[in-house]
Amino acid sequence: MHGPIALLHNKNTQAKVTQVSSKDGPVESLVLEDESHVIVEKDLVSQGEEEDIEALLGNYVMAIGEAEAFSERMKRELVALESANVYALLETESVVEEVLQGLEIASICVEDMDEWLGIFNIKLRHMREDIQSIEWRNNRLELQSDSNVALINEVDKLLELLQIPPEYEESLTGGSFDEGNMVKNIEACDWLTSAIKNLEASNIDPIYVKLRAAREKRAEFVLLKCTFVRRASEFLRNYFPSLIDSMLNDKGNFSQRGHLQRPDHTDMRYKFRTYARLLQHIKSLDKSCMMPLRKAYCHSLNMIIRRESRDFSNELRNSSKASKSSTPLFEGPAGANQPASITDSPADAYSKMITVFVPLLVDESAFLAHFMCFEVSALPQSDASSSNPNAESTITSSVALEASASIGKTSNNPAEMGALNECIQELLDGIQVDLEDFYALVDWAFKLDPLSCISMHGLTDRYLSGQKAEVSGYVQVLLDDLETRITILFSRFVDDACYQIEKYERNVRQIGVVPYIPRFSQLAARMEQYINGSRDLVDQAYTKIVTIMFVILEKIAQVEPKYVDIVLLENYAAFQHSLYDLANVVPTLAKYYHQASEAYEQACSRHINLVIYIHFEKLFQFARKIEELMYNMSPEEIPFQVGMSKVDFRKMLKSSLTGLDKTINAMYRKLQKNMTAEELLPSLWEKCKKEFLDKYATFLKLISKIYPDEKVISVNEMRDTLASL
Repeated sequence: MHGPIALLHNKNTQAKVTQVSSKDGPVESLVLEDESHVIVEKDLVSQGEEEDIEALLGNYVMAIGEAEAFSERMKRELVALESANVYALLETESVVEEVLQGLEIASICVEDMDEWLGIFNIKLRHMREDIQSIEWRNNRLELQSDSNVALINEVDKLLELLQIPPEYEESLTGGSFDEGNMVKNIEACDWLTSAIKNLEASNIDPIYVKLRAAREKRAEFVLLKCTFVRRASEFLRNYFPSLIDSMLNDKGNFSQRGHLQRPDHTDMRYKFRTYARLLQHIKSLDKSCMMPLRKAYCHSLNMIIRRESRDFSNELRNSSKASKSSTPLFEGPAGANQPASITDSPADAYSKMITVFVPLLVDESAFLAHFMCFEVSALPQSDASSSNPNAESTITSSVALEASASIGKTSNNPAEMGALNECIQELLDGIQVDLEDFYALVDWAFKLDPLSCISMHGLTDRYLSGQKAEVSGYVQVLLDDLETRITILFSRFVDDACYQIEKYERNVRQIGVVPYIPRFSQLAARMEQYINGSRDLVDQAYTKIVTIMFVILEKIAQVEPKYVDIVLLENYAAFQHSLYDLANVVPTLAKYYHQASEAYEQACSRHINLVIYIHFEKLFQFARKIEELMYNMSPEEIPFQVGMSKVDFRKMLKSSLTGLDKTINAMYRKLQKNMTAEELLPSLWEKCKKEFLDKYATFLKLISKIYPDEKVISVNEMRDTLASL
């Protein structure tokens, strides 16, 4: 529908219908005639044009009374417009008929097309059914083909498991075990281990387990395994002794006259390691075969170690320049047994023996644990520098073996540790009791110089503290036995020394310093030079010897009761003098030094008091009576007692102090009499004067209370008199 827009000018405006041609055909248009013509076309005016028209309409002013005229005019225009539309429809009738005719023709074509499509649909339905049938048959063929391929692959895999490669079969059944063929043998072992494992029920399909071919092949593989393990075990049991025999026959491997040969097992271990993987496979295939192999290895290695230790020990003793040492003894002439130098001590030979063989035995124990496939954690090797800082460089051997994936991780299995200890015991069996080895060397060193036991004990103790129990229990047993042996020998030496000291008890009256006291100082000085570690052994010897010395000294002094204190003070003074330097650095000797010092002071005090009382007996007896009376009465009453009057006091004083110079000189001569150590007399005389003055001062205090009016020589006068003499 077209909505005309009328341009109003006045009520008499007329409408005119005109025909406008366009590209779509003739189009009727309504034209309102007035002074100007407005054409209403098919399309609506734009927004801008509409605004212009409204502005134009604003130029026409209509009065209110013209509304009816305007309404009439609009009606006329509407009628004219409808008439124009009807006229236009009538003019397009031919076009409508053509359209209807075209629609009828199109309907006929559609019906024909529908019939053709029905025919095509039937044909296509049959084709689809044929295609589905073909696809179904193709899918079945593809599934059958895939199944056949999978079956062939499974059969090939099974045949691969059941078939023995020719090159492996030759190695497993009759191949040589020479070093050149070991690579092939190891590859064959790898294949056999894998083949047996792959045929186990847990590693293959349960259906294959029931197959006769699989069962027969597994039995064949097991038989092949037993054959190979038997052949390999027999070869190794013969190989170990043969290799050791060849080394035993070569004298260049051992110490000889004039040539000290350090054991070197590098080549031997290199040859053994060639068969390390073979041993691992033997253990994985049949563990029961390992025990005979381990015994054969330990027995063979034990032979060469014992031979090396025996020859090394013999050459050490033969080549040693050490001579029998003049160890200080406690009997014989006083001037004998002077200390000797300890250069080239027999302990040096023992040190070389321990430094060489203890690390060797520890390394061999560690190599045994790895080489013979014991399921234990890695064992540390020996460290000679930690046990003996001054030792020469020792032979170290690498015991790292190539790991096998089939062996798995190792752990400290108690059963394996027990088996390892048994093998190590067999490996080292006889070394510690062979008289030509360690024990013989210890005995030889003891005979040459008993004090060398101190150095040997310290060295052994350091190695014991440096060894770990898990390294080699029986190496530690060897060291324990050696330490016990050394301790026994040194204890024998100490017992002999004590026995020699005890002999002095049987002597007749002893005058002066007992000979064993200065000799002990010489012995102690020598013993201190031998200490290179723990002091326990030496301190125990000091304790035992000094205790016996003091006991025997007391007994010797009692032989002559008159000279008890003189003998004691001279000997205790000699003990202190001879051990003064050592007591400053040795705690054990310092303890006995102080004990001797106390005994010396006590002996001096007793002897000095005896001398004083001999020469001033009346004086101090009178003082003692006064002290006794003062317990029961007052000081004023004492002069009235019998024998205590002033007259008695004056008589006593006159008899005691008359000729004081002669009395003091006599007292000095008394001290000097029977004294063999003149160097002690000055200090002893000073002690005597001091003691006498102290006693005299005490005497004057008593007298001043009892006899205050009596005149007596004062302490200062007495001190001056003593000083003038």
